[in-house]
Amino acid sequence: MDFSQSFSAGLTYNDFVGQYASDKDRQRWEDVYEGISLDERQTGVLGSFVRDMKVVVLAGAWCGDCVNQCPIFERFSEANGKIQVRYLDRDDHPDLTAALTINGGQRVPVVVFLSEDDYLCGIFGDRTLAKYRTMAAGIDSDPASHADQRPLIEQATDEWLNEFERMQLMMRTSGRLRQIHGD
Repeated sequence: MDFSQSFSAGLTYNDFVGQYASDKDRQRWEDVYEGISLDERQTGVLGSFVRDMKVVVLAGAWCGDCVNQCPIFERFSEANGKIQVRYLDRDDHPDLTAALTINGGQRVPVVVFLSEDDYLCGIFGDRTLAKYRTMAAGIDSDPASHADQRPLIEQATDEWLNEFERMQLMMRTSGRLRQIHGD
């Protein structure tokens, strides 16, 4: 799969929401977006990124997990222009959807990280660990084992920041990219 073509075909956050979200869904996306604020530490981490990174997000405007995660990516891209995020609708891109199945299913969001020169760096998706912990607490005999009591959106923001930072550090320390940039 040529993920660089997917990136080129992708839409910006506002264009994706504008094209695919119903009025009700658009309001949900806006409410979550407005509720996300990055703290000084998070802004500092994002501000330290020096490599351009391309991020492809397979999503659905109707999807609750997308509503609760994709606005985080938009806040990240606003914090550092090195982060370029593009969105593709799951139902309109069946080849990409097939290539990005998770656990045998067509899940969203799925995030593909590419280097500036279109090499695949990583794929992450569906739900964050915090979300799965919350879901498991409902079936787990010991919900006290899930100790983080912060709001789920704060936990998700930190988890996604870790993934974005991991990809950035992979690119930053890449011998190939260091040679290109002379650093």
